[in-house]
Amino acid sequence: MRRALFLLPMLLLALLAGVVAAPVAAPVAAPVAAPVAANASGVAFIVDSGAAAISVVDMATLQEVRRIPALREPHHLVLSPDGKSLLVGDTAANEMLFLDPTTGAIQKRMTVADPYHLAFSPDAKLLTVAGLARNQIDVYDAATMKLLKRFPAKSTPSHIAYAPDSATVFVSLQDSDRLVAIDLRKMEVQWNEPVGKTPAGVLWLNGRVLVADMGTDYVAQVDPANGHVVARITTGKGAHNLFLSPDRKILWVNNRAGGTTAALDSTTLKIIRTYTIPGGPDDIEFAPDGKLWITRRWAEKVAVLDPATGDYRTVSVGRSPHGLWLNPMAPSPVR
Repeated sequence: MRRALFLLPMLLLALLAGVVAAPVAAPVAAPVAAPVAANASGVAFIVDSGAAAISVVDMATLQEVRRIPALREPHHLVLSPDGKSLLVGDTAANEMLFLDPTTGAIQKRMTVADPYHLAFSPDAKLLTVAGLARNQIDVYDAATMKLLKRFPAKSTPSHIAYAPDSATVFVSLQDSDRLVAIDLRKMEVQWNEPVGKTPAGVLWLNGRVLVADMGTDYVAQVDPANGHVVARITTGKGAHNLFLSPDRKILWVNNRAGGTTAALDSTTLKIIRTYTIPGGPDDIEFAPDGKLWITRRWAEKVAVLDPATGDYRTVSVGRSPHGLWLNPMAPSPVR
């Protein structure tokens, strides 16, 4: 969340969590994945919000090989449905940056109002953009980038998730403690309901909408039909964002204030294991070698976690690393 990026309490939390401390994993009876022997090859793109740049990292050597300048404050990124462009939202610059997903070359720049978080619908027909600072949610035609409709949304629309049929999009509203559901067929708000303090990450899972409530220690389980909270799953202090593993067996939750990453059984939503990832763990991407790349928002670092051992390696990047995307098919290093 951009407004909280440089707040002193969060910096103190990062220090207390031990930004440079060695990782310690909670004991469990069995690991959540098989051990892996080597690093994945390819290229990682990490959005450095505080450095107004995108770091390009060689996944084999875990070294930053170049830095792509943005204008002011980029946060999140997403691959286009055709796989030809990597879209990076530069919020304060009101600009969308289009990158070649293999080389990082800038393809074009486009004026887009406050593109904080962005996501394409499962059917690839729509692009939803959450405007955190402008209190708006914009729905675009994905093929033409034509704005179809703008929804006022107070306040601070943050993270986005779709229903699997692309008929509904869900957006968390951080400063009003609510989740809004938009019917994309009728282009109207379906419901707007309270879900917990400072909601951030949103994910559809097993017929429910999960919302990480950053002002608490839990993830809210929400009925998509009416927005009512039906259960709360405790994961750790400052539950911020959540991700489903490629095999759909593990739900990963980053607890930013607590400096932990929790692995939950995606069916039972019971915690299997908790990992210590200091420095404000935020976004996650999954590498083909089984490791997790985790941005550490307050540490200018990315953790590359082996979930079997609990050990992680550190990649140094720019200030306030936030969104990330991996391209294991790209040649490395990028020249």
